[in-house]
Amino acid sequence: MPTSKPKPRKPGRPRMAKGEAKGSIVPVRFSPEDRKRVEAAARSSNQTVSAWVRSTLSAAIGA
Repeated sequence: MPTSKPKPRKPGRPRMAKGEAKGSIVPVRFSPEDRKRVEAAARSSNQTVSAWVRSTLSAAIGA
């Protein structure tokens, strides 16, 4: 009678429960001039570009 071995665990972070993920990704395209302006604004407020975009959009939609 052959003995079955348990499957080895896959490397990486375990899957999160549905609805617990951080959020969704929204691809956005900027012109080179707008990207420079966004990067400068993020730098001046000591934020990453992503954090600056999230906070700016949040303020714009009143969230």
